[in-house]
Amino acid sequence: MKHQLDNAIKIIKENGYKYTKKREEILLFLIEENRYVGAIEVFDFMNKQYQGISYDTIYRNLRDFTKMDLLEETELMGEKKFRFHCDVSSNHDHSHHHHHFICTSCGWTKEINLCPMDFFSEQLPDCKIESHRFEILGKCQKCLKK
Repeated sequence: MKHQLDNAIKIIKENGYKYTKKREEILLFLIEENRYVGAIEVFDFMNKQYQGISYDTIYRNLRDFTKMDLLEETELMGEKKFRFHCDVSSNHDHSHHHHHFICTSCGWTKEINLCPMDFFSEQLPDCKIESHRFEILGKCQKCLKK
């Protein structure tokens, strides 16, 4: 966890942003949660420690972290959700290609080390695929038991 945080702070500085304790706390929260969370969850957590912090400040930091590729972003039930990027490394190389199962109830996430793009590439031989996004949505075992 410390390694992930240290690398994230380094990337923040490399992108011309200042280190702040609040940014560190946001990142730590996301690292510890290890799931997709909404901005309101991050706001609620931060507001307990920093009374009066604005929702806009939280959301702006989440967007900035996403642009720096520190966070992954998805949309669940019409709401943007964020999670700490699985592959933040010291050289910021996201070479481990994978996808996720995401619980639509709690946001729990599991890596899926399989990509269906080979199939789609075969189906589109005269096209150039520039990007893709693949997520499996459902209920995790814990939420199914509730």
